[in-house]
Formats: sequence, structure tokens, C-alpha cells
Amino acid sequence: MVKTVRDHLVDTLDELGQEELKRFKSKLNVFPVKEGYNNIPRGKLEKADVLDLCDMLISFYREDYALQVTTAIMSDINKKDLADRLCQATGAGSGGEGQEPGPPGGATGGQEQHFVERHREQLIQRTTPVEPILDVLHGVVLSDEQYDTVRSGTTSQEKMRKLYELMKAWNKDCKDRLYKALKDKNRFLIEELEGN
Repeated sequence: MVKTVRDHLVDTLDELGQEELKRFKSKLNVFPVKEGYNNIPRGKLEKADVLDLCDMLISFYREDYALQVTTAIMSDINKKDLADRLCQATGAGSGGEGQEPGPPGGATGGQEQHFVERHREQLIQRTTPVEPILDVLHGVVLSDEQYDTVRSGTTSQEKMRKLYELMKAWNKDCKDRLYKALKDKNRFLIEELEGN
């Protein structure tokens, strides 16, 4: 049976002792979340067990961002081993030590830049229209508010810049989804850039 993100979160949080779980919740309450998201209220967190906590993480932050928040807090409470294990299990990629470097020019490995980061300038200048790409990412990578924020740009370049602003907080899976959306909607541009 394939494990869901929720399953992996449950497995990870189950590894914490009572005191560690308490520290995790107190950090979660004040974690500096990115724009468009809110912290989970302290009252909800205090009585939550591991299963409730996982449900709240996913309902408040969606799966990809819930993974980012969880791994960041795990590292913060000296549980980097659990953070790394969660990243490996979900393919989120932590960029931490101990990871095998990817092949040269590939989009994997700790320090290697993703295709969408390497070709930032060309993708901002030459991606038109942007809306079909946003439609693919909406609800999976982008929240309603983020989707509207990006669409509010007046030119394609401005929309792509707003999208790249949001991308700073993305993990590899989110960037892969953007790459796939770009390739589906702007195949010739992506093939040209891949040829460089």
C-alpha cells in the first residue's frame, strides 16, 4: 500500500516523546508561516494528539507546505534525523548533509539548482500565457489566495515574477510540478532551454 503524506507525518510525529511533542506544538504555534497561511491556534494544538495534529497540519497548510513546516520545526527541536527521514520518505528533499550528490546538470541532489531556478530569467521573459500554468498548480501547489495574487500581475512577466517570489518556499516536488506544467503548456520553449 502506498503511504500518503499524512501517513508519513503520523510516522514521524509518533517518534517524538511527550516532551518533544509538546515542544513541537509550541514552536508550531509561533512558526513564521509564509503569506497566505495562518498559524494553528494554541487552543487547538494543546489537546491535539498525533493524529489530530497531522490533520490540522494538512488542513491548515496543504500537504507540500505541511511537510516543509514539519521538517523545519523538527530541525529546530534537534530532531534533524527525523526531518531528513521525512524528506527522504516523501521525496521532499531537505538539501541537508548526508545526501548523495545528484548527476552533474541534473535537478536532484542537495546543492544542484532545479531547472526552473537555473532558467529563471528566460522563463520570466518568455512564458506566455501564464494562466494555464497557474490553473495546473492551483489547489496542488498554490492556495486560492496565492493563485489570485499571481494572476493580479498586469503582464506575463509580472505574473511570473510573483510566482518566483512564492517559489522561494517550495520544495523539489513543487518545483517539479511547475516544470511539468511549463513543459505541458510551453513545450518548445522548455525543449529549447533544455538544449542549452
